[in-house]
Amino acid sequence: MTGPRVAAVILAGGKGERLGGVIKANLVIGGVRLLDRVTRAIAGAASPVLVAYGAVDPDLLALGERHIPIPDPDTEYAGPLAGVAAAIAWCETQTDIPDYLVSVAVDTPFFPPDFIGRALSVISTAVPAVVARYGDQDYPTNALWRLASVRGLPSRLVAGTAPRSLKRLAAELGARPLDWPQSAAGDPFANANTPADVLALQARAEAE
Repeated sequence: MTGPRVAAVILAGGKGERLGGVIKANLVIGGVRLLDRVTRAIAGAASPVLVAYGAVDPDLLALGERHIPIPDPDTEYAGPLAGVAAAIAWCETQTDIPDYLVSVAVDTPFFPPDFIGRALSVISTAVPAVVARYGDQDYPTNALWRLASVRGLPSRLVAGTAPRSLKRLAAELGARPLDWPQSAAGDPFANANTPADVLALQARAEAE
C-alpha cells in the first residue's frame, strides 16, 4: 500500500512592500533564506515542491533542483489565492495527480515539519481542507487542500467567480481548523510582514 500523494506549493510572490520592497523569499532568518527554511520543513512529506512566484522575477529566487516555478493564472486575481490556483492547475496536468496540495507561505520560517502529517490525520472526504490555527488566529495560506474539492478553482478564476481570498475559499468549503498546541516557542505560523516582525523572528531563531 502507498500513502497519500501530497504536492506542495510555496507561496513566494510577496514583494514585501512594508519591508521596503524586498523579495520575502530571499530574506534571511537565522542564517537561512526563508525559501530554503520552508522547503526544508516540507521536504520529507511532500513532492513535488512548486513555487508560485506571482509578480516576482523567478530568476531572482535562486531556485533549487527540487523547485518547480509556476506563474499565476492570467486573470485579474493575484496573491495567495492565485498561487494556489496555479498549483492546482499544474497538478491537474500530471499523469499521477496528487491527492492533496499543501500551501505554505514563504515568510513562515518556523512552519512545523509535522504539519502535513497532522493535517492528513484530520482531512477526509467530508473535510475538504484543513487550515492552520494558533490561538485565535487562522492562517489560510498554510493549509492542506483535498485536490478533488478544489480542482474547479482555476476555471473559476478565469470566469471571475472565485472567492477573493484563501480565507473566503476556506469558509466556502467548510474547512476545518487544525488547532496547533500552544508552546513557549510561540506561534509556528508567525510571518514576516513588517520590520518588527522580521526582528522578532530573527531573535527567535537566534534563541533557538
